[in-house]
Parts: sequence; C-alpha cells; structure tokens
Amino acid sequence: MKYKCLILDHDDTVVDSTASIHYPAFLEALKIMCPSKTLTLEDYFRDNFHPGFIEMCKQRFGMTDADLEIEVEIWKDYVSNHVAKAYPGMKEIIERFRKEGGKICVVSHSYDFNIRRDYEANDLPMPDMIFGWECPPEQRKPYTYALEQIEKKYDIRPQEMVMVDDLKPGYDMARSYGVPFVGAGWSNDIEEIRSFMEKNSDYYFTKVSELEAFLFA
Repeated sequence: MKYKCLILDHDDTVVDSTASIHYPAFLEALKIMCPSKTLTLEDYFRDNFHPGFIEMCKQRFGMTDADLEIEVEIWKDYVSNHVAKAYPGMKEIIERFRKEGGKICVVSHSYDFNIRRDYEANDLPMPDMIFGWECPPEQRKPYTYALEQIEKKYDIRPQEMVMVDDLKPGYDMARSYGVPFVGAGWSNDIEEIRSFMEKNSDYYFTKVSELEAFLFA
C-alpha cells in the first residue's frame, strides 16, 4: 500500500454523528445555559469548522471555562444514550487496510470512550491508537502531538501516513506535520466548508467509495 497508517477523524468522517447526536446535544445544553439563544445545524457545522468548537462556545455564546465543563457533562449524558452509525463502506475500508498490514489511528475531538463504543457498536476493528478529547488541550488537534506519537511508536514517516478529516483542525494538524490530507466531504454540502476543503486538501472526496478507491488503487 502507498500508506502505512490511516489516520481517521471520528465524527462525520467514520460515523454520521453531528446532525443526529452532537447538534441536538448542544441544543439541550443551550436550553439550560443560554435559553435565549439557539443555533442552526448549518451554523453549527460552520463554527465547528472554523473557528472551532471551543472558540464558538466562547465567542458566540460567551461561555467560560466553567460553563464548558457543564456543557461537556450535558453532552456526555446525551451521547450515553445515542450511538452514531458508521457510514456505509467505512467498515470495509478499515478491515481491508488492517488486513493488508496498515495501522489504524484515530485523532478526534470526541472522547476515547465514545470512539471505542461507536467502533464496537458498528462492528469496526478497534484502532491501534486513539487520541481524543481526554488529551490535554496542547495535545489535541490542530497540535501535532498525535502524529509525533504515531511516528515514534511505529517508525512511520509523515509521508507514509494519510489523514482523513472533515474539519479544518485536522487539515491544520496534517499540514503542519507534512502528512497527506484527505478532505472528507460526505457529511455535509455547506459551500464555505466544501470550498475550503476542495481548494486546500491534497485530495477531496464526497463519497466513501472514492476514499476506498484512492487507498487501494
């Protein structure tokens, strides 16, 4: 294979989760913390893309660090009763990549426990390494800590990895470390996001089947 390590984002890359889980969970938090405010799904996608979730909460809704801790607890409670479904074809990609000797790593803004639960519920092969929201802020995307650890553990050079992500933090992380980047465009069709990803990604796909063809060509 051209790549020895497939690095996957989780939400809206492997599982279809923002519209069905994370957005409604955030609305539940707003009802409690900012009852006079709301947010459309498209704006939730846009703000998660840029400037990012934390910045969105602070800039748009005036949340403090203490407020964010409360928001996370509300989110945890919601997601504990909702499981995201993997995109059709993703299971086959992960299984084949693993079978052909590649490493599967996840770098996500979801928690490790949530990622593992989704993989188990969707009968996906468990990743070799997971770097989630439980990491200290300076180790999360867009910082390159996860890529540094993958290279160190498996002796895989940046150009032998490939990052697949639907949002800008994953792009920024990959670009900073010299890792080829695939924009995952199958979760939404928002013009601002699509335009940036098409222009800046090394590769941009709107179908999971296109990713499969690329990886195993």
